[in-house]
Amino acid sequence: MANHKSALKRIRRNEAVRLRNRYQHKTTRNAIRKLRSEEDKKAAETLLPSVVSMIDRLAKRNIIHNNKAANLKSKLTKQVAAL
Repeated sequence: MANHKSALKRIRRNEAVRLRNRYQHKTTRNAIRKLRSEEDKKAAETLLPSVVSMIDRLAKRNIIHNNKAANLKSKLTKQVAAL
């Protein structure tokens, strides 16, 4: 167990941040899944910017790697363009 007040606070804060990161990551994964299963080009084109924004946010906060974000955005854009 931690011996300092600051360490106890850090433990609490780390847990809160971890839960927030998990929530954002899971939400983004679900949005990507929804975009991939979309058949209508119009709907996919309207959904794409919000999904790309979510991916960028994850990369900026180091929840996912920058290269993974770039790969995801590239693949999703290609898929939407091919519809």
